[in-house]
Amino acid sequence: MTATDTTPPELRPYLTAAHEQLWCEADAFAADHVAARVPLMEASPHEVERELPQLMANRGWFGVTLPKQGYGGMEAGHVAKTVLIHRLGVVSASAAAILQATLIPVGALQHWGTVEQKQRWLPQVADGTALLTIAVTEPDAGGHMGGIETTAEWVGDDEWVITGEKLHIGNSHLAHLHLVVARTALPGVPTSQALTAFLVENDRKGVTVAEHRARLGLHGFSAGRLILDRVRIPAANVLGEVSQGLYVAQSASILYGRSNLTALSLGIHEALVQTTVQFLSTRRRYGGHLSDQPVIQHRIGEMQGRLQTAMTTAYSAVHLLDSGLACDSQLIGAKHTGHQLAAQSAQDAMELHGARALDADYPLQRLFRDIQHTYPPAGTGEFQRIHLAKAALGTAHIQWSDRHAAETA
Repeated sequence: MTATDTTPPELRPYLTAAHEQLWCEADAFAADHVAARVPLMEASPHEVERELPQLMANRGWFGVTLPKQGYGGMEAGHVAKTVLIHRLGVVSASAAAILQATLIPVGALQHWGTVEQKQRWLPQVADGTALLTIAVTEPDAGGHMGGIETTAEWVGDDEWVITGEKLHIGNSHLAHLHLVVARTALPGVPTSQALTAFLVENDRKGVTVAEHRARLGLHGFSAGRLILDRVRIPAANVLGEVSQGLYVAQSASILYGRSNLTALSLGIHEALVQTTVQFLSTRRRYGGHLSDQPVIQHRIGEMQGRLQTAMTTAYSAVHLLDSGLACDSQLIGAKHTGHQLAAQSAQDAMELHGARALDADYPLQRLFRDIQHTYPPAGTGEFQRIHLAKAALGTAHIQWSDRHAAETA
């Protein structure tokens, strides 16, 4: 079987031979290293999975979008990144989440970092010796950046002092470096000028990562609380410029966060369809199988149609990004559509399985719980629809994909 035989025909316009080879490699890795760990992660929701991140790091996957020259990355682009997250997500959304969560701050550092910052950290990302987080969400403000309460105060002597708390920080218990967005302006200053992004090493005095707590789904994935108690940061650790924190976070969210979550929900969606088809094709009823019944075939057809739509939407968006074309709206729409369609298929899968869906040791329960985690990050559905409306009305202000293309050129 060739690499082309394993990829869906609707994706052929977006995949090169290198992408198809990476697809096969990711599937093999998931079969050999991830599948056996899924029951262990499900049985230990209070523990953080540490072996899989190291195995992925050994393959250089955390540097999938980084340049080869100077940093040692794969320089494979956003379609390749989507392939990796998607294929891992079919077997384990937790494994895929570990990969995608670090790629967001890596993208921010790549686009906004100084030469010195990139030379220090990006080679460590590429060779797997450093993982990053992005710390924006807070206990009271949630993901609303205008409500950020974490503060960074300039104290002279070339130092900032950061105080505050961040929540739902992906890979919080594995990371060596946190990208923290904090308020650096007085109240009343517009959000676009009030925030600054900082690189905060995990071993700095005053940095505490709270104990890992089990969540609804994504068992094994660390998404915890970061406490910053008067953490002193040198001016050289400012990412971008002072007052550019909103733009650092927004650009990373649109160019990386949304496409990453799209790929994650796509992996779960594919697993939902596979699991449901397998069950209905082997469940005997009425002298045949449930899958022989027209009413059941109608439901399966709906699920398959949604999956194909989600797949082409996801890959076409990142293909545009790799091609240097303006595609903010497509990236946002893919995230919104991908989750929405996967959530609908998850509900159909639960209904089609009947009571079997409720068994704790059956994979459908895990998939149903995991898909709930792809709605809020990188903007809820309401937030995505506002952005899509602005695109339709012609009132969107910044096209980060345009800026990315210009920077790459």
